[in-house]
Amino acid sequence: MNTEPTPRLSARMLGSMGALGFASGLPLYLTFFTLQQWLAETHVSLRAIGGAALVGLPYILKFVWAPLLDRPAPGPLRRLGRRRGWMLPIQLCLSATIVLLSRSDPGTALAGIFATACLLAFLSASQDIVIDAWRIESFPGPLQAAALGAYSWGYRIAMLCSGAGAIWLAAKIGWPRSLLSMAALSLLGPCVALAIGEPEVPGALRDGGSWRDALRHRVIDPFRDLLGRPDSVLVILFVLVANLGTQLADTMAYPFYHALGFAPTTVASANGVPALVAALAGAAASGVLVARIGLGRALILTACVQMSSILLYVALARSGPVPALLLAKVTLEGFAEVMAATTFSAYLSRLCSLNYTATQFALLSSLAPVAWRTLGGTTGILAQHFGWTGFFLLGVAACLPGILIMLTLLRRHPGGLPRHAAAV
Repeated sequence: MNTEPTPRLSARMLGSMGALGFASGLPLYLTFFTLQQWLAETHVSLRAIGGAALVGLPYILKFVWAPLLDRPAPGPLRRLGRRRGWMLPIQLCLSATIVLLSRSDPGTALAGIFATACLLAFLSASQDIVIDAWRIESFPGPLQAAALGAYSWGYRIAMLCSGAGAIWLAAKIGWPRSLLSMAALSLLGPCVALAIGEPEVPGALRDGGSWRDALRHRVIDPFRDLLGRPDSVLVILFVLVANLGTQLADTMAYPFYHALGFAPTTVASANGVPALVAALAGAAASGVLVARIGLGRALILTACVQMSSILLYVALARSGPVPALLLAKVTLEGFAEVMAATTFSAYLSRLCSLNYTATQFALLSSLAPVAWRTLGGTTGILAQHFGWTGFFLLGVAACLPGILIMLTLLRRHPGGLPRHAAAV
């Protein structure tokens, strides 16, 4: 057995990964859920609150500017390295933008708040690009799931801070001070960026050459590299459908709970601490699972656990509003979805060549929800046509294509999943 990667899986590295996960997760709710709560308390119109959802577009479109972040950092920042040279200024700008948001007033400068929130989302998505690239280049392939598990722990805790935590603080000390507290927490990111090491990537692309060369190296070559892999079509299909069943089912979760007659407080309680604990356990389980049985088999097993989670929707549909069953459903769902998401992200990381880490991971992670976002608008029609039981059984069936594709890939490549020689 090869034990060479083991020394790199140190408590310090996992701690750094958890801290970077916290830095990534903190801005998310400030551009979505917490922002909408702030607007609602200020009696902004429902149309404007709904429009705030567009603030999150940079998270979907981040692959557009990801090639720029694969270039060496500009000026003196280049001394920090290709990843930290971008990470540090982006994080400092992100903290400054949260401060700017705290000084805004929804009652008098709504357009300014939306512009600031859009800038925050752009910086947050850019930070995600660089942190993902740093992680892929810093951890060997077999340890990606463990690194992502630590990242998920930090990410979830940060979402709790900037979501429920920020709203609770706003009720006590007002929104400006609450947001300033979030800005203070965001300074953890620059501190970690200064403390971590720069990954050494042999043969990493260097800046220079004509603009045509830059366009080819930074935009065209990453796409060509992905499409040139063995069974690239199957790989892309798997990326598209891997989590489709769960995504479709969860789209109708809250309408389903309402239709069954669950009180909102009952649903909120079930989705509180038990769901968070289950999610953290799922993140940890992913790293253990990949280390024990390998990435491909872990993807299949996590899909089966997701199918079991969806089947509890069916059990609820037949039993009616049973709080204990709801708690079991939400708990298993939190465990299954985070375990699957962590394992899936490890798979995407394994597909990335070290020359194009930021670009390829941003592209693949943006590609993953395309099928769900395309078909998600039909979920209400399907639920109305087939009924709740039939709809959730369709969700179970939607998990099967991903399992079959992964079984095919494992059969064709028994020595490991297809990847380029330059991939991690």
